[in-house]
Amino acid sequence: MILGLHHAAMAVPDIQKAIDFYCGVVGFEIVMDMALPTELPGMAQAMGIEDCGCQVRMIKKGNSCIELFEFKDTSPGDPARPVNLQGITHFALVTDDFQADFDHLAANGVDFNTAPFGASPNLFAYGRDPFGNVVELLEHAPGTPNALEFPG
Repeated sequence: MILGLHHAAMAVPDIQKAIDFYCGVVGFEIVMDMALPTELPGMAQAMGIEDCGCQVRMIKKGNSCIELFEFKDTSPGDPARPVNLQGITHFALVTDDFQADFDHLAANGVDFNTAPFGASPNLFAYGRDPFGNVVELLEHAPGTPNALEFPG
């Protein structure tokens, strides 16, 4: 039985810059730190790429994880990739203090598309992290069908 989502993963051009943002600004913590050598048997086939050599960090906040990869040969992505293209369009960071977190992220490099939408406690806003990935900041009313519980 599938229990839920463990993590989302993203390739970044600079893993230290990603750690500085996601740990230093957003508040995640590193829970796994490793290097995958190019010649690791079976890994290139498992990942479906020729050169799987990379640095990997699993970061965690509450019951959510993000896995960060910096490959030896990271191909640049489109920092303005439209969200209507097939594939993962964004991930959401949940907050219980929307305006404070919105202001904090905006002051630390998140370029929000617009001001917040909705009315407390159902607010959201979309922006881009330092690598162009779309991040949603989200506050949901407790007890609503799609609200999740997060440890305090």
